[in-house]
Amino acid sequence: MSYDLVVIGTGPGGYVCAIRAAQLGLKTAVVEKRATHGGTCLNVGCIPSKALLHASEAFEEANKHFGELGIDVGTPKLDLTKMQAFKQGGVDGNTKGVEFLLKKNKVDSYHGRGRIAGAGRVEVISDDGGNQMLETKSIVIATGSDVTRLPGVEIDEKTVVSSTGALELAQVPKKLVVIGAGVIGLELGSVWRRLGAEVTVIEYLDRVLPGMDGEVGKQFQRILAKQGMTFKLSTKVTGVAVADKGATVTVEPAQGGEAETIEADVVLVAIGRVPYTEGLGLETVGVATDEKGRVQTDSHYATNVTGIYAIGDVIAGPMLAHKAEDEGVALAEILAGQSGHVNYGVIPNVVYTFPEVASVGKTEEELKKDGIAYKTGKFPFTANGRAKANGTTDGFVKILADTETDRVLGVHIVGADAGNLIAEVAVAMEFAASAEDIARTCHAHPTLTEAVKEAALAVDKRAIHV
Repeated sequence: MSYDLVVIGTGPGGYVCAIRAAQLGLKTAVVEKRATHGGTCLNVGCIPSKALLHASEAFEEANKHFGELGIDVGTPKLDLTKMQAFKQGGVDGNTKGVEFLLKKNKVDSYHGRGRIAGAGRVEVISDDGGNQMLETKSIVIATGSDVTRLPGVEIDEKTVVSSTGALELAQVPKKLVVIGAGVIGLELGSVWRRLGAEVTVIEYLDRVLPGMDGEVGKQFQRILAKQGMTFKLSTKVTGVAVADKGATVTVEPAQGGEAETIEADVVLVAIGRVPYTEGLGLETVGVATDEKGRVQTDSHYATNVTGIYAIGDVIAGPMLAHKAEDEGVALAEILAGQSGHVNYGVIPNVVYTFPEVASVGKTEEELKKDGIAYKTGKFPFTANGRAKANGTTDGFVKILADTETDRVLGVHIVGADAGNLIAEVAVAMEFAASAEDIARTCHAHPTLTEAVKEAALAVDKRAIHV
């Protein structure tokens, strides 16, 4: 078969790229190693984790907070099998939805492992060993990422699990040790804490959520500790010994010192992700990668080999599904002769715990490092009417604006529904808005969005409700 474009991988970047290319008139095919489309995100990442986050939040709400609302339902009982079925229903609905969209847009699908056999040639190797050769003008590598392994620690997805295994536990562990205080570790740790696990989070650095705003990290850690999580920061894991009933985790101070052991029923290794390029044949065709194994591309996502492009987790930048989607759209438009573009300064990042954490743009640490003078406006949810009425007063909104121009440079939110609240400021930043622009925009009352407006007012030291 001959195509204008063959996309290897149908995660958020790959399938979106393929659909947009087809919309623009390119004859397009996708190659997917899984039986279902959607990549890590839909199958074993974003979607199933959000389903369990939602379900576990509902369980804790019924268990601890319904009585405060005047709702007596007795003591709720956990049916983990049914909860896992609920999660799988969300996965199935989304993966089938992608399959439908590909068919609707007349994108041909091939299931098997894709390998770049040469310029304009993609070999599809099926599980039964059969193969098929696709001819194409352009190839897009959209193979995503894989979990980062901890040297000397074997992941068996039973006692020592990655994020994939942590989504499939058949029973709630009494003690869960999470290695890594990043987004994945804190999200999945919070799921199992709500369902009854005693959760200890071990982090090599001296803070949670590395890379996000420092003040946000500190307050968020306090909130999670108040909920019942235990943190061991500035601590490194030196070994995990698996026995018949659980594991023993050996740790010591990051800078060296006396070792100690922590017993666990399950150990979750969540120390990041790495680009997935296994079996693609990059070495054979000469596609260049960097020291981190990422495919090197130019500003138009082209590799050093003519006709081969790459997007998403496999290239530089934040490993976020929505970043990959935007790159997929941009690349499809570039290949169709249009001017695709991604504004990397306005890519939101969200932690889907409760409360949520969301950010977009620069952190205070980054602005200080770059020598940029800025003003800060902060507003706590304890002073927001809707948050008070809902009993969700943890957290705050912080807006960072340029001292001279008042242009919004970064926004950081800890609070209920932060993932949706961040969208307003992302749009504002896309249009180069000032804090004054947000402050002068009428926000509905009573809503959590008023905290965003008040933070914008606070940039000029004129917040009303605090």
